[in-house]
Amino acid sequence: MQLQQWLSSLGPGGGAGTSDFKDVRSMLHALPSCLSLSPPSLIGLGALASLTAYWLATRPRSIRPPCDLRAQSVPVQGDASCRRSALLKDDNLLDFYYEDTKTVYDMFQRGLRIAGDGPCLGFRKPGEPYQWISYTEVTHKAQVLGSGLLMKGCQPNPKQFVGIFAQNRPEWVIAELACYTFSMAVVPLYDTLGLEAMVHILNLAEISLVICDKTEKAESLLANKEKGVTPSLSCLVLFNPISAALVERGRNCGVDILHLSQLMDLGRENLRAPIPPQPQDLAVVCFTSGTTGKPKGAMITHGNIASNTSSVIKILEGFFVIRQEDVSISYLPLAHMFERMIQVSMFFHGARVGFYQGDIALLMDDIKTLRPTFFPVVPRLLNRIYDKIQGSVTSPLRRAVLCYAVRRKQAELNSGIVRNNSLWDRLVFSRIQASLGGSLRFILTASAPISPTVLSFLRATLGCLIFEGYGQTECTAGCTFSMPGDWSAGHVGAPLPCAMVKLADIPDMSYYAKSGQGEICIRGPSVFQGYLRDEEKTAEALDGDGWLHTGDVGQWLPNGTLQIIDRKKHMFKLSQGEYIAPEKIENVYTRSVPVLQVFVHGDSLQSYLIGIVVPDPEVFVDWAKGRGIMGSYQELCQNPDMKKAVLEDMVTVGKQAGLKSFEQVKDVYLHPDMFSVSNGLLTPTLKSRRVDLRRVFRQQLALMYGQAHA
Repeated sequence: MQLQQWLSSLGPGGGAGTSDFKDVRSMLHALPSCLSLSPPSLIGLGALASLTAYWLATRPRSIRPPCDLRAQSVPVQGDASCRRSALLKDDNLLDFYYEDTKTVYDMFQRGLRIAGDGPCLGFRKPGEPYQWISYTEVTHKAQVLGSGLLMKGCQPNPKQFVGIFAQNRPEWVIAELACYTFSMAVVPLYDTLGLEAMVHILNLAEISLVICDKTEKAESLLANKEKGVTPSLSCLVLFNPISAALVERGRNCGVDILHLSQLMDLGRENLRAPIPPQPQDLAVVCFTSGTTGKPKGAMITHGNIASNTSSVIKILEGFFVIRQEDVSISYLPLAHMFERMIQVSMFFHGARVGFYQGDIALLMDDIKTLRPTFFPVVPRLLNRIYDKIQGSVTSPLRRAVLCYAVRRKQAELNSGIVRNNSLWDRLVFSRIQASLGGSLRFILTASAPISPTVLSFLRATLGCLIFEGYGQTECTAGCTFSMPGDWSAGHVGAPLPCAMVKLADIPDMSYYAKSGQGEICIRGPSVFQGYLRDEEKTAEALDGDGWLHTGDVGQWLPNGTLQIIDRKKHMFKLSQGEYIAPEKIENVYTRSVPVLQVFVHGDSLQSYLIGIVVPDPEVFVDWAKGRGIMGSYQELCQNPDMKKAVLEDMVTVGKQAGLKSFEQVKDVYLHPDMFSVSNGLLTPTLKSRRVDLRRVFRQQLALMYGQAHA
């Protein structure tokens, strides 16, 4: 009788009953009526039924996507090659999320209202926990610093450019906010620009005041002033301690040198009320990293930033909301828009940003200490995480368990379930997740394509949301973004609500919009205003109808997402007339096990490609042993048999990826040292500096082509 009453309570009339329990009820009713149950048996059966009911009630729920995942974008005015987000009601694009958040200043003020005295900016010393500066304190410091800038001759308007030449740290953000508090614009500078480019930027923007972190940077700027090549420079402000000798040196060439505290003192004594900017005002002139030619200054307004940030929030609304207790790790260069947009999004919600110590070798220690919930990354870092996981699994049994666990988690993803508390997470993936702090909720990857294999694998193993975005500085940051609930890989999502995206014909490459392929073009409120004082380059990027031509080649997939398939920029022809997009080929070759980095080179007088390869030092020696070749990493890089083996593996990977025969390299040079930002071979966003790579390896490249003709 008690059993029957309990069963009845599970029915539609019971307080806890739902259709989810039908299977349990059916199972129990199916027991033979002649079965005699003792009290202990009833208790055990009841416990089993209770556990089953608990699992049904608490089992992971699939994510409900905000739109039909089969139609994530829709044609604009019937033109299938031009599309906008399916989240919009019509063709009117999104400018801002709230009426009172139309500028970066407004968005930080919203965070201040939410968090108040809560933590905002975090920093740490070696071996110590993070210390935090509150939203209230950051706001006050920004007003004080901004008042000090005004006392040093800066004007409170968007035509006043202030240079910031420093690594990521709280003072960077406070200095930026100080400029916005008084409607000034920021011009970020960075180490790898080089002397010529730095002089070009200072003169083009007519920068009189630069805020630096280290003495070495101030000395490099003073050297230019002493040579007479940067006449407008008149004041340097340093975060780090300054010497009397440096102050004297500056005085001798007409540059006033102050410590940050001195400028703050000046601001406190002459505190001014904020003069906030308008949406149409310039916020930042972000100079491109200059993979070729002189850097160009992309003019980004407060409205550009507001629309881009608002669009990401719009996509995630009702699905993922940044909370006040969320924290992001800041290590990607603040001189570029990707990291800045992440921070604006965090400040918008009153969340926290913790800075790394400034040494990339200590990043993992910073992550474990900070325990971020939000992790912006570039594909190179995700590739390294993937390779480390794969390299740590040596025995066949452990590899089999890993593969099975990944498949089970990927099956959950395919049904819309994202979690990090499954049996497989506890048994297999917990150590991997702990290495990244153990608290990740959200990862965003951008700046370059990522392998679908790596993306799918890490979505399973890390147990958190991983989104992919696509864009460039000239559209503020992103123009497409993964749709929540769509955990497929191999595309960069659908257009953001702030952007229309169309494909334009590229006849030379046989890409045509009518076939759903072509150059990716963007229009909308997040598209930049042009390049600073460079009408020619602006006209090349922006056509008469306001479309930004990206130089990337994409195609629309049937579900309305965009796939990047080629690159128009950095293209060249081989002697037989075939067009080559080297970056596409490099992305394929980095999936070769022994390859860490690769630079593909071609010459219009030659009929084939060659390459510079940096083998992965963590796997190269063991990979060689597996082929019966012994030696140190350095020795193996000089071994002709190893070069042949690496080349063969690359060609095999290339065939599997569908590279044509003329897209495969015919010879390689194994180089033992990584391309890096510090040696000038990578940009701060970790893209190859192609001009510099050709210059550094000109002898090896010439030798490879010369040997072929010998």
